Amino acid sequence: MLFGETLQSMLPWDIPWWMSDHAVFFGVLYAVLLTLGAGLGLVAIKSLRETLSGEEEADGGH
Repeated sequence: MLFGETLQSMLPWDIPWWMSDHAVFFGVLYAVLLTLGAGLGLVAIKSLRETLSGEEEADGGH
């Protein structure tokens, strides 16, 4: 990518990381997406593990 050229895509290898505004924006964007994805993954794994174990809570599972 040449200086002054617009973004071709949001993929990490297409972003001009030498431009500070792009680096900050996409760095924060990818950090937030990674955090949300990790949180959703942990919740899904915990739910699956609880479902497969078959243990119910004291209140009947509600």
